[in-house]
Amino acid sequence: MTDLLSIADLPQGFEYPREFIRVVELGLTNLEPWWIVQGQPLRDRYVGLRERYPDRFLVPFAVRQDNDDVACWDIRQGNVAVVHDFASPGWERRDEFPRFRDWLRQAVE
Repeated sequence: MTDLLSIADLPQGFEYPREFIRVVELGLTNLEPWWIVQGQPLRDRYVGLRERYPDRFLVPFAVRQDNDDVACWDIRQGNVAVVHDFASPGWERRDEFPRFRDWLRQAVE
């Protein structure tokens, strides 16, 4: 069973991509150094990102275990953004990928 953000918590019009749901259902959540984040840590990160970067619309789904990088769906840009959480606004951008599968391929490699 997955413990992701509920539809009520997600930005209007956003749905988790099917391939992401499938990865979580299969239990492929430890992609060292990345971890798919669920439960209260996911909720805390989601709220924290909204507070730290109020001009961005980010839905987090994975965190790195060796630094403060967070993989998120960037709702405005329509892609996956990797942000360095806790950096000053405007300095948080680390990387971006067109789709979840592109981020996943990089995370696995």
